[in-house]
Amino acid sequence: ESAGVAMVAVHGRTREQGYKGMAEYDTVSAVKAALRIPVVANGDIDSPEKARDVLAATGADAVMIGRAAQGRPWIFREIAHFLATGEHLPAPEVLQAKAWLIEHLHDHYGLYGEYAGVRSARKHIGWAVRPLPGGEAFRARMNLLDTCEAQLDAVGEWFDELADAHHLLPTANLSTNEHSPESADIETQA
Repeated sequence: ESAGVAMVAVHGRTREQGYKGMAEYDTVSAVKAALRIPVVANGDIDSPEKARDVLAATGADAVMIGRAAQGRPWIFREIAHFLATGEHLPAPEVLQAKAWLIEHLHDHYGLYGEYAGVRSARKHIGWAVRPLPGGEAFRARMNLLDTCEAQLDAVGEWFDELADAHHLLPTANLSTNEHSPESADIETQA
């Protein structure tokens, strides 16, 4: 702070933990208490409720979202709306999610080219479809496709079929973390 840093983000997980275990927020609270500049809390924030609880527990000025946004970019508006109103937004329309993913894939292929783009797009597609009905089976099929066109066609068809059964994205297990998303409690480690 005395060196001119304007804001600091604190992740509640050590490098040794990698993506294992639970983030702890006592350190974020201690950093916030010691500084006058804005402090951003990060780690395991995967729902509007978790964002609210982390902000309340740490006194942080904001939260940072990482893995929970993979395949789910609307999480930011969901959290902002929930923090402002205490109410949940409806899930995005299936066809909105389809349009977002196809636009994302076009950008991805444009950046990486056909060969690398197709291979690395598999994980992006997986992030978007894994929590949805039939998503795991589709992901397995997607991993066998080796052209941009084949991936785009398959994604389009899959989302069209999902839209026939659901107007809004089903909200099955959308948590990206290892612990249960039903638990809104803030867990800390000593």
